[in-house]
Amino acid sequence: MTFRVMLRMEIEPGKEADFERAWSSGTDAVTGHPANLGQSLSRSTGEESTYYIVSDWLDEARFREFEDSPAHLEHRSTLHPFRRSGSFHTMELVTHLDGKAAGRAR
Repeated sequence: MTFRVMLRMEIEPGKEADFERAWSSGTDAVTGHPANLGQSLSRSTGEESTYYIVSDWLDEARFREFEDSPAHLEHRSTLHPFRRSGSFHTMELVTHLDGKAAGRAR
């Protein structure tokens, strides 16, 4: 069962572009881990300076292993200066259904 992590980050106003660049430059720290299935960065349309980072993992145990890894700790430290506040949520993906346009979107 896929283990999903969602991080909600409120970024210091005016630092959004720098945050996006820092996040993009460190994505290999996450996607390069053998247990990572992928990740995404989304900007809220209803909350100013707020982002959601979602990553999917083979299982919780391997995510927790990654969480303590030097690569993750380093990447997290590059994002921390931009963060005003946030929250961290974990979940198990119960069902995923592709919509009709899934193969055409992006």
